[in-house]
Amino acid sequence: MKKHFTISVDAMGGDNAPASVVEGISIAMSRYPELNFLLFGDNDVIAPLLTQCRVPSSRCEVIHTNEFVKSDDKPSAVVRHGKKTSMWMAIDAVKKGQADAAVSAGNTGALMIMAKFCLSTMKGIDRPAICTALPTKTSQVVMLDLGANAECDANNLVQFALMGSVYSKALFGVQRPRVGLLNIGSEETKGRDEIKEAAATLKGMQNAPFEFKGFAEGTDIFPGNFDVISTDGFSGNVALKSIEGTAKFLMSSLKANIKASWLAKFGILFALPALLKLKNRYNPNRYNGAMLMGLNGITVKSHGSATAKSFANAIGAAYDLARHDVISLIRNELETFKPLNPDNTDTASTS
Repeated sequence: MKKHFTISVDAMGGDNAPASVVEGISIAMSRYPELNFLLFGDNDVIAPLLTQCRVPSSRCEVIHTNEFVKSDDKPSAVVRHGKKTSMWMAIDAVKKGQADAAVSAGNTGALMIMAKFCLSTMKGIDRPAICTALPTKTSQVVMLDLGANAECDANNLVQFALMGSVYSKALFGVQRPRVGLLNIGSEETKGRDEIKEAAATLKGMQNAPFEFKGFAEGTDIFPGNFDVISTDGFSGNVALKSIEGTAKFLMSSLKANIKASWLAKFGILFALPALLKLKNRYNPNRYNGAMLMGLNGITVKSHGSATAKSFANAIGAAYDLARHDVISLIRNELETFKPLNPDNTDTASTS
């Protein structure tokens, strides 16, 4: 295993960039002494922040560019004219072997299309997917796709399941991940045709590196019944945003009710340790960092509104993926199960 890893960072991407990005790097450096950084962005703005956060120049090199991707830029336009942007340059560093992984909190659509064009899609994969892990009652569940592909066919869902199982095994040590397909019910008769077809394929796989457990409903995400849930990007993104919105609503409602009653304020003193533990366990910022899975290189998407600590967590996710060599593991599984995609003879194209 390598002793040192390099993460390339889009310093200008995100609502709070570059301040939160630089502070996040500072936090990550203290957590991971074996990490070095390539930071892409406007040096005139970044340099004072590096000094302020006491980031050592020996571990962080700044590559200057005054071009960056805006949150409202159209991905199709950016990919044609954005090769000098901080986002593209950070991804390109991975392609050139200068970095082990790239991290950006910038425009999701632009990041996906840039990463696909720059790194190309793995042979054996039709479409990349956005993948992350969410906390459950007992451990974590890996979900993909979370927004890259609004529509998916059965073959895409099978490929997502395979890649998600590799993620689960590599990062969480699950020997035989339990895989499910997100659906509107657990009955075999329910769901769209592509979901039923994917279920039939997964069920019929011989010597699969996972255990197919059937359909997963939205209520199955948190109890820990599944280790991997495969879905199309539309459904996955709706589920993720609903989860995040519910968490924020419950927290704000709890705070409002506590403030409204002196008895509740008194009672909270006894419940505080449990509540803090619960907050830490299910804090969305703790799980910041979604991999663009299925590409020939590691690219991690951070929340656009990420705080410094949250961005440091995204860096941690990129580091975990790099040190476990997830790309090689996925390639090995795809090589083993070539028949899953017999028509995909050149998925390295950027179309």
